[in-house]
Amino acid sequence: MNYVAAENLTKSYGIKTLFKNISFNINEGDKIAIVAKNGSGKSTLLKILMGKEIADSGNVVINKDIQVVLFDQEIDFESDLTIEEFMMTLDSAPILALKKYHHALLSGNPDEMETALAEMEIHKAWDLENEMSQILSQLKITDLTAKMGMLSGGQIKRVALAKLLTETRAEHRHTLLIMDEPTNHLDVEMVEWLESYLNKAKITLLLVTHDRYFLDAVCGIIWEMEDQNLYFHNGSYATYLENKMIREDNMNSTIDKAQNLYRKELEWMRRQPKARTTKSKSRQDDFYETEKIAKTDTRKESLELDFEMKRLGNKILELKDISKSYGDKLLLKDFSYSFQRGEKVGIVGKNGAGKSTLLNIIQGFEPKDSGEIETGETIKFGYFSQKGLKYKEEERVIDFIKDISENFPLANGRTISASQFLRLFLFDDQTQYSPISKLSGGEKRRLHLMYILYQNPNFLIFDEPTNDLDLPTLTVLENFLLNFQGSLIIVSHDRYFMDRIVDHILAFEGEGKIKDFIGNFSEYRENKKLEDGNKKSDDGSKKQEVAVEKTEVSKKTETILPASNSALPTKKKLSFKEQRELETIEKEIPEFEAKRATILEQLNNETDYEKIAKLSAELESLSEKLENHEMRWLELQE
Repeated sequence: MNYVAAENLTKSYGIKTLFKNISFNINEGDKIAIVAKNGSGKSTLLKILMGKEIADSGNVVINKDIQVVLFDQEIDFESDLTIEEFMMTLDSAPILALKKYHHALLSGNPDEMETALAEMEIHKAWDLENEMSQILSQLKITDLTAKMGMLSGGQIKRVALAKLLTETRAEHRHTLLIMDEPTNHLDVEMVEWLESYLNKAKITLLLVTHDRYFLDAVCGIIWEMEDQNLYFHNGSYATYLENKMIREDNMNSTIDKAQNLYRKELEWMRRQPKARTTKSKSRQDDFYETEKIAKTDTRKESLELDFEMKRLGNKILELKDISKSYGDKLLLKDFSYSFQRGEKVGIVGKNGAGKSTLLNIIQGFEPKDSGEIETGETIKFGYFSQKGLKYKEEERVIDFIKDISENFPLANGRTISASQFLRLFLFDDQTQYSPISKLSGGEKRRLHLMYILYQNPNFLIFDEPTNDLDLPTLTVLENFLLNFQGSLIIVSHDRYFMDRIVDHILAFEGEGKIKDFIGNFSEYRENKKLEDGNKKSDDGSKKQEVAVEKTEVSKKTETILPASNSALPTKKKLSFKEQRELETIEKEIPEFEAKRATILEQLNNETDYEKIAKLSAELESLSEKLENHEMRWLELQE
């Protein structure tokens, strides 16, 4: 089934053309990722598909039987709504049935309750309520009474994501799900869950993401937007890179041939008289086309440069017994670490664990509760935070960088100009002379990154540098950091980025505990999963032992108690049949509890609607049996 058909779309802003005469189709089941540098028109294209923008020319036909749902960078909400009320603003039959049911519960009207229950069954709203709860739980949204206006930016994004995923399940129509950077503000566990959810879900997806592991796990098609064109790649991110390299090699070969032909034709053009024949006019037209190809700029600046940093001394940075708490929340407890020259350390952990606090303490932005920090005299920090760039509205990009210095120093006394350095980070000549206020959000973040690096620090501290950066910029940044000779601390949830750059992990595990792990991020994750699995196994064994001990104590107590006692009521002896029934119940209750735990775990990981409905029915039936067994056990015990 065809969802979307677009033909010859063109969109410009002023003199800047984002894309020209691009055509594409989206079919049911497609999972597509869009790759492009910021400012190429990714977000604009998504908005055209949503009907929020209009193309300058061309046609978009969206199948009337599908709904298009967008997860955008900008979230619209009313500040006074609670999370639960925000989730219930969805306009679908199951959600409306849920609202009526909750209203009936409050009103206590039996007729209203009867109607509400009937609608809940008709629209399968029980299943949706269960799935909504699971989604909110996986995204660590627990307090549904919290006001939207009191949430952090990251929490708002997670609530909006939960609402979007619920919406795609609430509607039984065909849905095209459009997601713009969905992994921003999610920790690794959330990203892995979302990865699994989208991978299993029977949906059609158009995705913009900088997370290459996420892209590979979810999408099988890549659209590349470059030089106003749209290129199509089937396969992984690695396949896209290979295809792109082949295309660029072929283009360079075509340009070389055109340049040779151009030199010959240029001589002919210069000898031509002003009077032109039809034949010469045709040749002149060919000449101008050849000239256009010959003058195509395919320069790709190399980042394999010898940087001239300020010299690093023997002492870099040493932390001794650092502790930090906010009220009852302990973030750091007696943490000590000595950073070495050229060391590239990754910091990971759940949101709110204290990662950013440590970065602020290192730089003196926040006071520590106790401990000592010794910083080398030659250390010059470069801090890339999540707060964003400060600039004057009409200041041009090139002037903003030149305010630091006209040139960037290289080894052996060489330099490159501010303009050349900007070009390294994908700012073309036209963009360099544009006002900063005209840049896209991603381009501003890229400029912020450049601003930090251009100051030539020898100790870089990056707090979530990959958020809102496009994949081409991330590749440039990675190449820069791989050649960087100074020390580096990175806080990031981007698994690919961390694997490529760092070989040492400091993991915030809660309650002030920080684990020092030698290895890359994926190795740390595998090690943690192994440890967590062993811990669960040990906990399960201990619970079994405790259960056995309780049973033994119970049996001993029954033996010790006298059959008749004036202080105790007379206890009737069980019949042989009742004794067998009690033994059976005591055997089956743990089995039912284990089976119930298994079903709950399956529900947490399941995304298929029919399977969720089946598991929910099993869970309801099993819970009823378990309750009856427990009531009967109490009767027999009495």
